[in-house]
Amino acid sequence: MEKETVDNTPLLSPTKEKTPSSSSSSSSSSSFLVSATKSVIKYLICIIFIGWAGFIFLEPEESVNELMSKWINLTRGNPLGTAGSIFMLYSAPILIIAFLAIAYLLVSGEDHIPEKKSTKYPSFRLWTFPVIIKGPFGVVSATELIGIVLFSAYVIFAIYNYTMRALASPSHHHLDRRIFMLEILGLRFGGIGLMCMAFLFLPVSRGSVLLRYIDIPFEHATRYHVWLGHLTMALFTIHGLLYCVAWAMDGRLVEELIQWKDIGVANLPGVIALIAGLFMWVTSLPGVRTWNFELFFYTHQLYIIFVVFLALHVGDFVFTMAAGGIFLFILDRFLRFCQSRRTVKVVSSRCLPCGTVELVLSKPPNLRYNALSFIFLQIRELSWLQWHPFSVSSSPLDGKNHLAVLIKVLGKWTENLRDRITDADEPKDLSVKTITASVEGPYGHEVPYHLMYENLILVAGGIGLSPFLAILSDVLHRAREGKPCRPRNILVVWAVKKSNELPLLSSIDMESICPSFSDKVNINVDIYVTRESDPPLVSPFTSFNFLLLEEGHVYKPIKSSMCPMPSDFGMSVLVGTGDNFWSGLYVISSTVGFVILLVLLYIFYINPYGVYKWWYKGLLFVICMVASVVIFGGFVVALWHFCEQRSSVKEKSNDSVKGDHKIEQNGFMAHKSSIQDSSVAKSIVTRYGSRPNFKEIFESMSENWGHVDVGVLVCGPPTLQESVANEIRAHSMIRQRHYPIFHFHSHSFDL
Repeated sequence: MEKETVDNTPLLSPTKEKTPSSSSSSSSSSSFLVSATKSVIKYLICIIFIGWAGFIFLEPEESVNELMSKWINLTRGNPLGTAGSIFMLYSAPILIIAFLAIAYLLVSGEDHIPEKKSTKYPSFRLWTFPVIIKGPFGVVSATELIGIVLFSAYVIFAIYNYTMRALASPSHHHLDRRIFMLEILGLRFGGIGLMCMAFLFLPVSRGSVLLRYIDIPFEHATRYHVWLGHLTMALFTIHGLLYCVAWAMDGRLVEELIQWKDIGVANLPGVIALIAGLFMWVTSLPGVRTWNFELFFYTHQLYIIFVVFLALHVGDFVFTMAAGGIFLFILDRFLRFCQSRRTVKVVSSRCLPCGTVELVLSKPPNLRYNALSFIFLQIRELSWLQWHPFSVSSSPLDGKNHLAVLIKVLGKWTENLRDRITDADEPKDLSVKTITASVEGPYGHEVPYHLMYENLILVAGGIGLSPFLAILSDVLHRAREGKPCRPRNILVVWAVKKSNELPLLSSIDMESICPSFSDKVNINVDIYVTRESDPPLVSPFTSFNFLLLEEGHVYKPIKSSMCPMPSDFGMSVLVGTGDNFWSGLYVISSTVGFVILLVLLYIFYINPYGVYKWWYKGLLFVICMVASVVIFGGFVVALWHFCEQRSSVKEKSNDSVKGDHKIEQNGFMAHKSSIQDSSVAKSIVTRYGSRPNFKEIFESMSENWGHVDVGVLVCGPPTLQESVANEIRAHSMIRQRHYPIFHFHSHSFDL
């Protein structure tokens, strides 16, 4: 096949209508006010964050430590005492930033396209420029490298300062001094680990308002949690080992390990917390995680034991140093728990010839997501505990009542899912047809960043094509409907092992979505079949329908007989990335409730009754965190759920029949078309027995596209990401002035 030569007609933009000058002036004034408000909020967030992070960084300095002591003495009269003073320094700033982020999202609105600065020439961006390609961190951008350097500098700076201060302390007997040095360093390593823990839970809060504000999706932020987890556990392990060596030298190891005193640090809870942390750490190592993912998943639930016994170990006022991030995680976890209780209708399921499973799930029209989104899926007939992440393969514009995912068979869980779907074609027992699904999400970028580039290169490996199908559909829908959309040139580079995977591309009928789309956007697809030297006798595209009928068992709606709600109920909108008003109200009410519960606890119980036990006050602190989310946040969630039900019932009564018909037409019937009968085939080139040569691809695009910004999105195995990132870095080093600047974006989920 040869590529189709298409013109470079600019992509259609929304038709501008003439409006009265007064209306235009009002709109301009409103736009200026919104822009000014967003700028003020951004500056406030930057000032608070820099001050907070700067204080944490410099706290090991003796002068800063003295200022902190003065602050504690000055504010000791607050209802919470020392715990309140430390809480205001360490946890309050991150909660205030969360409040400001909520205000920013509310001002920005629900649906907005990223604005591109009107610059004449393309420019480098630290966030999209890969610096480190191979190593323990994977592909690292310039911005990420700066973060790694700053965290490393903090740890080194803190260890150095604490060591110098310990050495400068009054001398003791030779043996006593060695024990003293070990204990004081053990204490300091624990403190540094606690500071790292203040950030540890932020990246794994899937719908966190902070991640949404900085527009880092959960699947990308997970790697930061992994990095911080290794660092935190290494520090805590050294902390425990130093104490154990000191106690062993002093002949009181067993006595200290089982000690649980009321005033001061309780050792036994610390030992329990460290053991739980070590279990999580060891099973999260890449080799163990790959060998047995379920072992990693289940042992990671020990984080509850880890957090609770850490609070028992250090008491309330020390625990407040890391409480802010933990509280935001509890907020996210409770909301996910509420969302996942609902059973979701599986509208349709099918198995493609390559064994890939497609599930189409029912969703409410007001559930907001972008083309590059993930969901976490649970199939209760397979496991009540396992949740697996999958890319959404449908665009939000494909249909307002459904969402689709493609699932590649890679392990036991996916094999059982495929078998259950294929066995449901002619079941002897009706119960075999039952699939009860629950969903968390969708999660993803706050704004569809793929729409900010006029030129896109989408590099996929195997099932990595799934999110790019959503992008293509999104772009084509916008082109047809005249919605804001910048992409004009799109190159899809897809590497597969065997030709039986090629029908995945037939999951989208581009001509059906946007007839004559080549007049509006240039889409070319380069396919590389790496493990076959010759094309099959029968084209996988022309035989797609036959294969589906023979192997796929398609268009079989599966209804759950165990669903406690109406069988056509979609997934819940109770998600952190959902309605900004309700999710913001949930965070604010829970946080205010947390402060109220703490104040009431100290005023009416701890202070009057003279509660002095550190471990007990630490436990009460954790109970207040959880209770505030359940009570105050739960009340908001109940109202949110009630409003959602009313909205769903109203929507269903208006257009349920029309919506179901639309799903069938857009969601299923498109699969029956053959790519060979479409003009799309002219823009597809399939190469057998070769791999993508990214140097040639990037050089070719440089000559064709000129001096522009090019977004390069990669979804596939680490080796594929490294190859693309390496070529982008090499191209950026030796690029000519009239060549494009390539921006690297990874879209691969690797827990």
